[in-house]
Amino acid sequence: MNDYILFMHDDATAPVSDDAWAPYFERLRGLGAFEGGSAIGGGEAVRKPLAPAPLTAGLTGYIRITASSLAAARALVAGNPVYEAGGTVEIRALPKD
Repeated sequence: MNDYILFMHDDATAPVSDDAWAPYFERLRGLGAFEGGSAIGGGEAVRKPLAPAPLTAGLTGYIRITASSLAAARALVAGNPVYEAGGTVEIRALPKD
């Protein structure tokens, strides 16, 4: 299995239902794919010794999952409340050591 992270963007074209998260997480747990996640709040970027790039705008949360392939990870996006509301869910592989 491979590790992936899903980044939710703040660009949904419809309201994102808070009630839709629990069933989505339960589905991921039932498939043995859920590895954790969280909403993302404000913060700051730092860089030594130059000025940092700005924070990435529009990221609102992440979910860590396991899947056999990128295509399998893509299939797990179905039901994601941000995706279902017309928003972007970015899928990134987490390299193994």
